[in-house]
Amino acid sequence: MPTNSTWVPPLALKALTEELADLSSHPHPDDAAKRRMREVRQLLRQAEAAPKPDDGIVEPGMRVTAVFGDDDRSTVFVLGDRTLAALDLTIETPVYSPSSALGAAIIGARAGDTVRYDAPSGRPITVEILAAAPYLG
Repeated sequence: MPTNSTWVPPLALKALTEELADLSSHPHPDDAAKRRMREVRQLLRQAEAAPKPDDGIVEPGMRVTAVFGDDDRSTVFVLGDRTLAALDLTIETPVYSPSSALGAAIIGARAGDTVRYDAPSGRPITVEILAAAPYLG
């Protein structure tokens, strides 16, 4: 993934595009609207909304199935920006940030890999990646 790109769920991309069109339709936007238009334009320039390749590598835009520690239950989540994901109301799966301790630790991992990272509390945590597939909605 290019360093300046941000994975955006397709419906979030649509919402941002519509928001920019709405903001741009006002002939005399106030300062707050101008700031928001700059923010949205920047997000759209950096947006990467195409589905990820189904290569099993954990990266933003992937639906990850993992087991934490000695827990026998698997957890499913999407790796991505929570704020952008919130624009897509169809996402019912938890979204974990790639910049979080967990996200940073598992980027680049593959199914079958076990990764160790330190929680913000300093407690070591292990996570086994069971699967990583593109989030398709």
